[in-house]
Amino acid sequence: MKHCTPTAAAIAAALWLAAGPAVADASRDITIVVPDAIDNLDPCRSARNDVGRVIKQNVTETLTELKAEDGSIQPRLATSWQQLDANTWRLKLRTGVKFHDGSPFDANAVARSVERTLNPKLDCINRQKFFGGVTLTPKVIDAETIEITTSPPQPILPTLLSTMTVVPASTPVDQSVKNPIGTGPYVFKDWQPGQKVTLERFDGYWGAKPEVERAIFVYRGESAVAAAMVTTGEADLAPYIAVQDATNPKTDISYLNTDTAQVVLANNVPPLNDMRVRKALNLAVDRQAFIGTILSKDVQPASQLVLPFINGYAPDLKPWPYDPNEAKKLIAAAKADGVPVDRELTLFGRPGFLPNLPDVMSALAQMWGEVGLNVKTQMIEKAQFIKLVSAPHPADRPAGMFLNLHDNASGDAVFTLFFKYSSKGGQSELADPQLDALINEGGQSTGDKRRELYQQAFRRITRDIVPDVMLFHLVGNARVGPRIEFKPNALTNNELQIAEIRFKPKS
Repeated sequence: MKHCTPTAAAIAAALWLAAGPAVADASRDITIVVPDAIDNLDPCRSARNDVGRVIKQNVTETLTELKAEDGSIQPRLATSWQQLDANTWRLKLRTGVKFHDGSPFDANAVARSVERTLNPKLDCINRQKFFGGVTLTPKVIDAETIEITTSPPQPILPTLLSTMTVVPASTPVDQSVKNPIGTGPYVFKDWQPGQKVTLERFDGYWGAKPEVERAIFVYRGESAVAAAMVTTGEADLAPYIAVQDATNPKTDISYLNTDTAQVVLANNVPPLNDMRVRKALNLAVDRQAFIGTILSKDVQPASQLVLPFINGYAPDLKPWPYDPNEAKKLIAAAKADGVPVDRELTLFGRPGFLPNLPDVMSALAQMWGEVGLNVKTQMIEKAQFIKLVSAPHPADRPAGMFLNLHDNASGDAVFTLFFKYSSKGGQSELADPQLDALINEGGQSTGDKRRELYQQAFRRITRDIVPDVMLFHLVGNARVGPRIEFKPNALTNNELQIAEIRFKPKS
């Protein structure tokens, strides 16, 4: 991916002007430009940004909903809930709701969705990220009432349910689907892989009627091109553009998001299996050099993989200092003990994942090279990237480092700790019994005890294990066209609710 200068952006804009009439001019249709092509539309993968931003709360809805404004959990398809005992919750469901295929939304559909999400035969990142180590047993009481028994106890089950999309009872529980069906305000209409996804307004929606009649998501890997498309009227919204392209105060908005950038290290592959090397990788990074240059001036160096508003964040942990001399000493000590520190390391990235990603990767490789490590960079496709970072790891995995983003917008550290650091986590590099005990006990606790146990877990990760290189808590930049009103928030990177977009009055 080539870095676009302002001149390149201007050229891109001119090319889009010459490309033909702007499709975004249709009265109630909008075009949204996203940075990465979608390769799967199964609702059970809505935890992935590329899938969630298209279908979550647009096509498929959840029982409860997390509000970005205050982190509260509000009703969506469930109207109320109560905890009957430590393990059992009862939920009342919204009545009169239909799926897009005409089938009824009821307790049977919810039970089937729970079964599908937790089915180990289905490649479901929602299960891996949010329901690891959890068993849910649904019991249909009547069409409008369902009980869910949890093992172990889940005191934050209403929060967990804000991550589970509900599908019709007819949806296969062990096979991915390419035509998602839900209860949301928009119907999935068409998917042209590598090009676009089209959603159309569902006139039978149970809630308020949205203004947008049709939304077309198109893929453009170049941030400058995406921004130019909005400028020229080819598109209405580019919600994820690079900082150097967010140059127009009349159209461009900077917003806090929930993404944290990290470099995941292959902890079981030499020399990355030596803690001294992992510490050296952290100490060699001059994080301040990225701020206001390659990345936005508003990004914040990260000390852990969650933000301060997440329950379990440890405020006493500080970002790693920049100390290349100490990094060199650690590498020399490891080399003296026979650790193969001269082995070539590969920093992997995937296209469209982060604005200015090639520049970020090149800068990291250079910093690590200056302390004596041999690092090359390589871009790989999304499917290959996910395979390399997902457990169980391939036996022939290279000495790899993976520039990854993690978003936790659900208010609790459990959604990070289990998935990323537990021995049973879907993207974990670790098998640490002491850490597992902290994560498991924290998941069954409430209040101060839950927070303190998770803080202990983050301290052990950061101080005693050092499995990764923490980089930044990120911000997003959006370009909004003149026809619409749209205000991005902390959840925009994972769910872009089309129903919240309004058209400006015609002058």
